[in-house]
Amino acid sequence: MHKPSLLLRVDRLATPHAALLRDLELRVPAGVVHTVMGASGSGKSSLLAAVCGTLPEAMAFHGSVLLAGRQLEHLPAAQRRIGMLFRDDLLFAHMSVAENLLFAVPPGARAQRLASVAQALQDIGMDGFADADPATLSGGQRARVALMRALLARPQALLLDEPFSRLDTGLREQVRALVFALVRQRRIPALLVTHDEADVADPAHLTRLLAPAGSPGAGPLTPNATRASGASSPGVSAPR
Repeated sequence: MHKPSLLLRVDRLATPHAALLRDLELRVPAGVVHTVMGASGSGKSSLLAAVCGTLPEAMAFHGSVLLAGRQLEHLPAAQRRIGMLFRDDLLFAHMSVAENLLFAVPPGARAQRLASVAQALQDIGMDGFADADPATLSGGQRARVALMRALLARPQALLLDEPFSRLDTGLREQVRALVFALVRQRRIPALLVTHDEADVADPAHLTRLLAPAGSPGAGPLTPNATRASGASSPGVSAPR
């Protein structure tokens, strides 16, 4: 079966006051985690919002988002089939662990949906936690449940907005390894934004964004690197 790839082209991504990104193209194959790094304000999270369809109305996105052959940029977020994982796990406090997971499972026979939840808990080593209150879980356990909830929705791509940043070093390594392994196993493209070099899944799939003009660390502009990445700028990797 053909597995989806994500092709993103940004002609211009801007706030009402300034351009954040322009002339950027990313191709993320199935099963690959492509990392985007850059200073605060360089447009990393806005890039993810443009892909998943949650960009604020005040911002402008000119470009295209192609996933598994479908053009997405004009579709509402609910129709894009893109999963999100944030730095906060966003579990529902009034639901058990199993109910949190079941919420994400697509409609179908209840027995089959419950079986999907049971398998998901087994996959993340939490078989005995179906009835647990999310408030009783450790940070690593909450992160694993949040990840599996995102994947149970059967997304065709996964966006990762600094999902490891609130975990301590040991948990960070464990959860990061789990996320990367499941992306490879599920054969979906993933786009990760981070400040941490240790989060880079593969240096061959890395894009660095320039700091905003006027901010500390902002470098000289070049035709291909303004608020984006370009092969001709020192210390800035070419889009891959």
